[in-house]
Amino acid sequence: MVTKKDNISNGGKFLLTSSGLTNKSIAKALLELVGKKAKETTIAFIPTAANPIQDDKTWLINDLYNLKKQNFKSIDIVDISALPKKNWLPRLEAANVLFFSGGNVFHLMYWLKKSGLVKILPKLLKTKVYVGISAGSMVTTKDLSFSSAKRLYYEDLKGKPDEKGLGFFNFYFRPHLNSPHFPKVRKKFLLEMKKGLKDLIYALDDQSALKIKNGKIEVITKGKYLKI
Repeated sequence: MVTKKDNISNGGKFLLTSSGLTNKSIAKALLELVGKKAKETTIAFIPTAANPIQDDKTWLINDLYNLKKQNFKSIDIVDISALPKKNWLPRLEAANVLFFSGGNVFHLMYWLKKSGLVKILPKLLKTKVYVGISAGSMVTTKDLSFSSAKRLYYEDLKGKPDEKGLGFFNFYFRPHLNSPHFPKVRKKFLLEMKKGLKDLIYALDDQSALKIKNGKIEVITKGKYLKI
């Protein structure tokens, strides 16, 4: 199902998901943004957000498996925290899609800045599609206050948490609506968080995504979402 379109000021092509390409509608939305068939599409998967999380990584494997099932031309894995810029930049430049994994949004934002990608990303996105999973989606907004991830501290931040996001959008994005793994991501809790905020909140379950092209937003869903 595709909902009514909303308009925003940001250009570019984005697919903000809760859990990646979990169904055919979301996968189709990605190919529509790319403008190519899957067999002609190259993916750069950035797993950086997953690095600090110590748990069973089945969820990350499932995200990659959902990518593999689409039969893309190629899927490169590019960790911007583990490689020098001279290595990761040409690989991102060669991809049609920059696919940012889920995990810890504060860790991802830290490395986007530390690696220098934060300054390069707007130029890259003039010709590429940005796809986010959970943390990879949340980081595109103006701040990270809706994240339930542990706030990490780094010496070069002098112990101060940084909650600024990439600032591509003014709305808030909250993944995993009604998920048993995130018991506080429910309508009642989100309405409490909404108090005093003027900007929209999009809360999406794991079968939903926001497709954004040249300032127009569509909710792609086979599940549930909230717009509050």
